[in-house]
Amino acid sequence: MENVTFHDHKPESLSLYDAVVQGLSKRQKSIPPKFFYDKRGSELFDQICQQPEYYLPTVERLMLDQYAAEIADLAGQGRVLIEPGAGSASKVRLLLDALQPSAFVPMDISFEYLKTSATELAEEYPWLSIRAACVDYTHSLPVPENVPVGPRLLFFPGSSLGNFNKQEACKFLRLVHTTVGSGGMLLIGVDTKKNYGVLNAAYNDAAGLTAKFNLNLLYRVQNELKADLNPDNFAHKAFYNTEAGRIEMHLISKLKHTLRLDGHEFKFEEGEYLHTENSYKYSPEEFISMAAMNGFKSLRYWVDDQGLFAIYLLQSE
Repeated sequence: MENVTFHDHKPESLSLYDAVVQGLSKRQKSIPPKFFYDKRGSELFDQICQQPEYYLPTVERLMLDQYAAEIADLAGQGRVLIEPGAGSASKVRLLLDALQPSAFVPMDISFEYLKTSATELAEEYPWLSIRAACVDYTHSLPVPENVPVGPRLLFFPGSSLGNFNKQEACKFLRLVHTTVGSGGMLLIGVDTKKNYGVLNAAYNDAAGLTAKFNLNLLYRVQNELKADLNPDNFAHKAFYNTEAGRIEMHLISKLKHTLRLDGHEFKFEEGEYLHTENSYKYSPEEFISMAAMNGFKSLRYWVDDQGLFAIYLLQSE
């Protein structure tokens, strides 16, 4: 199609094997959350997003739809719009007509997934110039050379910033600052601190889908790496850590056992935690302060009526 081009930066990615061996060798055993998303994991996450307890995607979509015109008034039309981790690019569709970007740069680590979603978007929006880039946005944000010269707006929805620890979040914000340049903008969705009962319910849905999603990580290790492992030896555990301001997801060992993989032996005690994900929550004051320390000033932010979620429009200084 004439309105879409692809740019493969061939990002290096930690393999599942290396991640498991490295992560299980640590005192606090862990596996990075990006390995949740095989085909089965992605399907489960799509189902989680439809559960009544998991408020994030529904609330954010409603807010983006409600405030799209106001966001466009503040940001101005004709910017180069960049979306790291764009995936299916479903949320950006709520903004395109209002923002009328000079180009859209979706970024994703999976080249095949990127090709599919960008091609579908190009067919849906024939007026939109799409410059799709295969990158690992946690390390770099290379914008294709053929994008128009002009002001930039980076879109980072879904509270994905919460998966970084605070040091990593600051590093990412500095990377965004460099990418958008002076006068550039960042539109970002950030989950709020709120009643811990609401947070705990969101990650422990009644249908048990988050538990299946978490445990699916072990089925990947068992099936793809041929590990000597019984996923039934583990249970899902998710809770809000008030002191750290984050949801923590773990797989907790039900009994003393040994996981074997390619000559490696990893011993688990009964009750031992295997850490799989963090999701940090920020009050508006906390997030605006962190953004300011990394070169951004807040132009406007919106919080839904129940205080469940916040969207910020920031400008680089």
